[in-house]
Amino acid sequence: METQDHVHVVMLLQSITQIQNLNDQAMVLLLRERRRRIRRTFRRRRSFWVRPWLATERRLQFGHYDQLMNELRIEDEPSFLNFLRMPPVMFDELLNRVGPRIKKTDTLFRRALSPGLKLAITLRHLATGDKYSTLQYDFRVARNSISKFLPEVCRAIVDEYKDEVISCPTDPNDWRAIADEFQKRWNVPHACGALEGKHVAIRCPPKTGSLYHNYKGFFSLVLLALVDADYKFLWIDVGGYGSNSDAQIYNASELKECLEDGTIGFPEPDPLPNDDQNMPYFLLGDDAFGLRTYLMKPFSIRGMSKEQAITNYRISRGRRVVENAFGILAQRWQIFLSTMGQVPDTASVIIATCVCLHNLMRMRYPNLQNVQLDTEDDLHNLVPGLWRANANMHEVNSVVGQIGTRLQQRNRENT
Repeated sequence: METQDHVHVVMLLQSITQIQNLNDQAMVLLLRERRRRIRRTFRRRRSFWVRPWLATERRLQFGHYDQLMNELRIEDEPSFLNFLRMPPVMFDELLNRVGPRIKKTDTLFRRALSPGLKLAITLRHLATGDKYSTLQYDFRVARNSISKFLPEVCRAIVDEYKDEVISCPTDPNDWRAIADEFQKRWNVPHACGALEGKHVAIRCPPKTGSLYHNYKGFFSLVLLALVDADYKFLWIDVGGYGSNSDAQIYNASELKECLEDGTIGFPEPDPLPNDDQNMPYFLLGDDAFGLRTYLMKPFSIRGMSKEQAITNYRISRGRRVVENAFGILAQRWQIFLSTMGQVPDTASVIIATCVCLHNLMRMRYPNLQNVQLDTEDDLHNLVPGLWRANANMHEVNSVVGQIGTRLQQRNRENT
């Protein structure tokens, strides 16, 4: 009997607990419903569907796209170039090719934004790094609309131009042409490109911990790039975590895989100038990368011989092209000078867009920004370009360093 009474007591207590839990849930639902009613009662009603100063009529009358840009196109083409970082002819070409990808259909409620307006806002954002709220007042387009179409425009530019302007060679003759250019400009024979990674500052993405936090102390995405002697990007890898090193990103890249299995199409080894011993073709890197037959980096030892010091100086001169390429990129698209506020996926698309536009401008107007480049005087001393006047990108330093400085003093006559 005692056992049965005990079971009945336990069952009774369980029933009471369940009833209390149901009552608690009912109270929670009741409170939530009461809060919803209060919010509905005191919710601020919208005064208008579109703010008057953002209306289409005001935009056509006072917006930068329909007023200022037309004035600059007709009266002051250099200022148009400074405004969008490209001349009117280049903007028109971009609009003709990208416009159909970003065009939207008008609805009964409102007219769609024109492709030219969306393209101009996107280029202005890339050129200055202005926030969406600033562009909102300049072009009279709501910032929430800008946040929606700007990534779409960037993806359209990448989809339209990437295969055309960023193409890594796979034919030995193309690699030989790049190597000949390196030898002609920088006296580095058999060099097929300079490899380097740069950190692009971004705002800390939510719930990512230290994944994007780099050793410099800020949050970033890594742009790993291979650059030719004419400061054009041959291959890029965008979106690497800031906590990863250049070597980690390179080791997981398609470029290393192609170099390892030989499918990238490097020419067969042949002798260097004034030599009879075969030498493989290679890329130029720094100490972050491992030494391979296809990847050359400077000696990192003390007490180098004269020949080793000259080799380091030549490699440093060749690697200067990638530093200058990053410098030109950031001087033209000054969004790199700021901290990107977009999520990593959008920021990666923006970086790829800037690289595509950089290569496109180098192909159409190769001498447009050559004043920004590093040069050498008659004594082979480095003359810094104008891009070094500002901190274009985090971790952009002179590639000459102590070894190059000592070599300029000791072995200038041998170079």
